[in-house]
Amino acid sequence: MFTKRREQEEADIDITAFMNLMIVLVPVLLMSMVFNHISILELNLPDLTGAQTASAEENRQLEVVVRESGIEVYYPSGNLVKTIDKIEPEAEGGEARHDFRTLSEVLQEIKRRLAAKNIAKNDALLLSEPGVTYQSLVSTMDTLRVAKTVVVAEAVDVELFPEISLGDAPEKGGKS
Repeated sequence: MFTKRREQEEADIDITAFMNLMIVLVPVLLMSMVFNHISILELNLPDLTGAQTASAEENRQLEVVVRESGIEVYYPSGNLVKTIDKIEPEAEGGEARHDFRTLSEVLQEIKRRLAAKNIAKNDALLLSEPGVTYQSLVSTMDTLRVAKTVVVAEAVDVELFPEISLGDAPEKGGKS
């Protein structure tokens, strides 16, 4: 008796469909990626060592208070330099926004006065009310750090007060 043995063929794996899927899927996923630009601002806590090497003028605190109604600049602490009201929207239905251009001009003037007295002040205290938006706070920090200035027909960034400390704003009628 003869038994026929069937030869078992090894089955080929057809991965063509899978490869086609990968060829389409990889570029689609890469194109749909969102590339985020993350920037980190370094915030420092006030120095509590009690070093008395700085002059009285350098120890004076610059305070910028961001409120829902506007921005207040105090220098030295407690002496109001300017209250900057919000800018009304150009189109109807728009939202009023903080005037960062005027804030930058006020900060540049303070920096000029300090430079005229040979005082190198780099720190500022940023105080905000609970209802202030995150974007307003970040824009205020950017305005505190640098100002755009034109030097020899070229726009450059000038350092203002890059060492920023954060805090809660006092009540509107209270002492700052």
